Amino acid sequence: MLNVNIICVGRLKESYLRGAIEEYSKRMKPLCKLNIIELPEERVGENPSAAEIKKTIDAESGRILQKLSKSDYVVAMCIEGRNLSSEELSQKIEEIQQIAGTVDFIIGGSWGLSDALKARADFKLSMGKMTFPHQLFRVMLLEQIYRAFQISRGTKYHK
Repeated sequence: MLNVNIICVGRLKESYLRGAIEEYSKRMKPLCKLNIIELPEERVGENPSAAEIKKTIDAESGRILQKLSKSDYVVAMCIEGRNLSSEELSQKIEEIQQIAGTVDFIIGGSWGLSDALKARADFKLSMGKMTFPHQLFRVMLLEQIYRAFQISRGTKYHK
């Protein structure tokens, strides 16, 4: 069974989003071993300088890098990544299962991921050019991973 880690910066604040995460986590129990790892976000002022933003990105990405194992397959969620259909994501996860026991999906903080973290990634994935709230994005990613497993199983969830 594939280990799926969602490594993200920040905690969910809204109860309706926590409820959605709990629902998808429950649905995924028979499909994979899901772990959601929340890391602290850096605090910055109202109008941070470019140097403060870089420091924030580097600090948050550094904490993420510490959580990664060399044998894990790392998927960085970033706007410059590849856009995949749900079917293509399902195929990608099937491919990952053949080469790794663990896949880490990385969701950075509001300023994004460092170049070093993106360089460590085995694959860069985007959900499009739009910007989403990071907490909502976590739910969207879980739904797509769940959908990918359902596509692989041939269920009617994906229509």
